[in-house]
Amino acid sequence: MAYQTIDPNTNTLEKTYSNTTPTQISEMLATGHAFYKQERNVNPATRAATLHAVAAYFRNNADEMAAIITREMGKRTEEALFEVELCAEIADMYADRAPALLQPQPINSTAGAVVINHLASGIVFGVEPWNFPYYQLMRVFAPNFMVGNAVIIKPSSNVPASGLEFEKAVLGGGADKGAFQIALIGHADSETFIKDPRVAGVCLTGSERAGSQVAALAGKYLKKSLLELGGMDAFLVLDGADLDTVIPEAIKTRLMNCGQVCTSSKRFIVLDKYYDDFVAGLKKGFENLKIGDPSDPTVNVGPMTSQKAKDKLQKQVDEAIAHGAKVVYGNTPVDLPGAFFQPTILTDIDQDNPAYRTELFGPVACVYKVHSEDEAVELANDVPYGLGGAVFAGDTNHAAEVAARIETGMVGANQSQNYNAELPFGGVKNSGYGRELGDLGLFTFVNEQTVTRALRR
Repeated sequence: MAYQTIDPNTNTLEKTYSNTTPTQISEMLATGHAFYKQERNVNPATRAATLHAVAAYFRNNADEMAAIITREMGKRTEEALFEVELCAEIADMYADRAPALLQPQPINSTAGAVVINHLASGIVFGVEPWNFPYYQLMRVFAPNFMVGNAVIIKPSSNVPASGLEFEKAVLGGGADKGAFQIALIGHADSETFIKDPRVAGVCLTGSERAGSQVAALAGKYLKKSLLELGGMDAFLVLDGADLDTVIPEAIKTRLMNCGQVCTSSKRFIVLDKYYDDFVAGLKKGFENLKIGDPSDPTVNVGPMTSQKAKDKLQKQVDEAIAHGAKVVYGNTPVDLPGAFFQPTILTDIDQDNPAYRTELFGPVACVYKVHSEDEAVELANDVPYGLGGAVFAGDTNHAAEVAARIETGMVGANQSQNYNAELPFGGVKNSGYGRELGDLGLFTFVNEQTVTRALRR
């Protein structure tokens, strides 16, 4: 696997990186294990100041760090700066909350005086994607650092500079080298890490195919795993919804990061009474977007992350059209040299259309007309995925009631996806299992050790 930085704004190859060697892999495992052994019985509070310092490093170097991911995967500067700040917030949150949460937990029991110790378990090996090349890593690093686990990450092959910059930031905050390491390895080398007895857990954010392969390896070697996979999040527009609010939110959630977000709304399910106005408003909004250089503050939509990603999306759209989908707007070439894809609106997608159950990972909105709330919920749930979603209705309490009927790990009532360090993140069905972030994310790879003291007689 070649690790390369290719600027998707121009499709220009900027740098090629050498892969991590077998000797270096061995050294990484030894270094990570040494960190775990050193920290496993140390009070987590002693690591909080370092994690706060890592957060400060992100903030103090925000412009430089944001520029790297803009150049490497095409994220607009505004969004890149948001990602850097979100990483700092995650680090600060765990530094503040983890020491108390990781204290021994007493349990009332007839067996004796019982406590649950929350202990480190070893090295956590992660396979992480390109669409949020810092945020995805911080979701793994921050909680595990506070627990005392070491982290080794295989980044996506098109964002090596971002992964190495994250490693630099962790060291810049004062963490030991073993706390976090980047491995530039091929898929086959992942098994080297997963099978190693010093590795206690495995996590992956990526495709169903990659998740299935990593989960199979984790099962083979009896390692706990966490998966965050794809999504076909539904955005329901129900009775009482305010289209003046809903349409701008729909545009925002569909086109963030050029539509390359697992939790962005991809299917807009709209009551018939609002359907025509919603489609017209969405079309007008898409028509007024500026496509171009992601470092230009006046640009609304930057390039996709690579020419390969663009070509895959175009093939999916062509296939959807061949099966009867109607193009309301878009699907025309963009006269720019990079991996640009014009935001596109598709309607009239029936159950026999491949787009009905396939995630379109890019700036394509699929809009469906329904005739009742029950039909909207049924359609929302009629996909293999269950990651995020949103329900918009006149009454927020009712929107929340409908949200609870959606088969998904996260859903907003009268709001779309909220990116917050304190909110657990994860899905159900083919979107994976387990939770990152929030208090739940702290305990994913913890050894919950029960200690029982004999009753005095």
